[in-house]
Amino acid sequence: MTLRRPLRSIALALALAASAFAVTTQPTRTVAAERTHGLAAFDKLKYPADFKHFDYVNPDAPKGGRLSMIGTAGLTTFDSFNGFLVKGDQAQGLDYLYDTLMARANDEPDAVYGLIARSAELADDKMSVTFFLRPEARFADGTPVTAHDAVFTFNALKTKGHPLYRFSLRDVEKAEALDDLTVKYTFTGTLVRDLPLTVATLPVLPKAFYDKNPFENTWLVPPLGSGPYEIANFKPGTFIIYRRRKDYWAKDLPVNRGQYNFDELRYEYYRDRTAELQNLLNGTFDLREEFTSVDWATAYNVEAVKDGRILRLTIPDERPSGTQGFMINTRRAKFKDPRVRAALDYAFDFEWTNKNLFYGLYKRTTSYFENSEMKADGNPSPQELALLEPFRDQLPPAVFEEVYTPPVSNGSGQDRKLLREADRLLREAGWTLKNRKRANADGEVLKIEFLLFSKSFERIINPYIENLKRLGIDASIRLVDSAQYERRVKDFDFDITTRRYVLRLTPGLEMVNYWGSATAETQGSLNLAGVADPIIDKLIDKALEAKSREELVTAARTIDRVLRSGHYWVPHWYKASHNVALWDKFSWPKVKPKYDRGIIATWWYDTAKAEKLKNRK
Repeated sequence: MTLRRPLRSIALALALAASAFAVTTQPTRTVAAERTHGLAAFDKLKYPADFKHFDYVNPDAPKGGRLSMIGTAGLTTFDSFNGFLVKGDQAQGLDYLYDTLMARANDEPDAVYGLIARSAELADDKMSVTFFLRPEARFADGTPVTAHDAVFTFNALKTKGHPLYRFSLRDVEKAEALDDLTVKYTFTGTLVRDLPLTVATLPVLPKAFYDKNPFENTWLVPPLGSGPYEIANFKPGTFIIYRRRKDYWAKDLPVNRGQYNFDELRYEYYRDRTAELQNLLNGTFDLREEFTSVDWATAYNVEAVKDGRILRLTIPDERPSGTQGFMINTRRAKFKDPRVRAALDYAFDFEWTNKNLFYGLYKRTTSYFENSEMKADGNPSPQELALLEPFRDQLPPAVFEEVYTPPVSNGSGQDRKLLREADRLLREAGWTLKNRKRANADGEVLKIEFLLFSKSFERIINPYIENLKRLGIDASIRLVDSAQYERRVKDFDFDITTRRYVLRLTPGLEMVNYWGSATAETQGSLNLAGVADPIIDKLIDKALEAKSREELVTAARTIDRVLRSGHYWVPHWYKASHNVALWDKFSWPKVKPKYDRGIIATWWYDTAKAEKLKNRK
């Protein structure tokens, strides 16, 4: 099981905000550089200014048909079409309503190319970037997209938006419309590497719409956008339908050619994953990514799969697999000691879990940068030591040794050797056994509650709880609905919860959102463990200041070493692929986008397959 708890549309926007324009000094010049058709990180742009389409699309893909699907696992309803706030449960698919100044290429680590903006100029001192908008850019009501809308969007997101927006834009000093089609963003401070592409990938919102629908409110008024789709119909808790705009202004631009081919996108909502699976198998909807290994191994043994009407695809995932695990809330006194947190790691038997519950489909996650070159391995390299040495007296000795990896059990489910080590760590931390209960010197019993929104994780946590009880820990599960789960996580009102983060190929400011002291107490931040370590802050700064990919890799590996020595989580598992089940009525390009599934953007409805499927039914 791979957890895909949503980080909402703000996380997608931030995930697209990648750049590597390193700067470590205050500006000395404000001369603009040459205009470019795109912005890249350390590497040169793959596509030239006159490119016709991305390599991973079929430029002649037919338009039409419908794709009905389950989106993000665990979402059971929605109550807002405003996807830019911390409050409310946002509908899925809202990102397809909005265009951005530049669009991501999903076969490059972090390059973007002109969409609303035909070109950009990055100042020589890297302290500002100017975008030149296309005069033909239009919102869905036919009104032009202007630099004034871009300025409105920036001001709204920075002052009223989700904390992740406010944080990512904190060093963007201002946005100004130089004229109707030219917008300039000015930066401040020294850590500005990520900012040009951060602003390039912000949605551009129509100021006129928000004059009538206040930005700071939640509402179910279909928003006005400039993107390829618009909301056609919806019923909270049941479905939302997006209709492809036939008059979409940018449909023939190189960044869009061969993409957004479905006439209709429909997201289905179910409160029960068993019902969700059964409705896929009986043809109620078309496509579902399977996140539960036991279901992937056993639940698709039906006639429609056997005769090929339903396909089961394993799509390679070449992105970093990221961070998934039991996140330990270190804001709570009982988890302050890293030895307590390490003991929790020793009590979890991944080998038993993988064999008995996952059918051996997963590998153990060991790193915060899993499945990427940023992952630390073995002993620190000389380059890593150069960054770590100034903090030697403040860091655990283990940071300078072979990097910590989770213990490997004998697969019995209750490895006594590992449980004895967990017991030793707890006793050293002051938690001893009293009447078979783990308690501290004040007689306080060690209680741990796992906060969940889905029953699917109970089968994994229950055996873990049994091991914790063998250690005298009073462990239990608290199952709440999706809305309450979101509220409690935003308020850090939990002991342990499960979460998955995906890092970018060029990690940037999201590292502060995950592990920076500045976000440890920020409501709604992704720093669920409450990491607040000034050394990690300084190492993140080193990564943000990197002038080459080699420097970035070195800094990321040092961050990984320090985090892993701190035992802020009990790591889960990963697989570098997507398991997708679908009815056989779609086709896709010969080349998959390297860093994306590509389903919604690049697939198309195949009328011949659909007719054949209809006749077979």
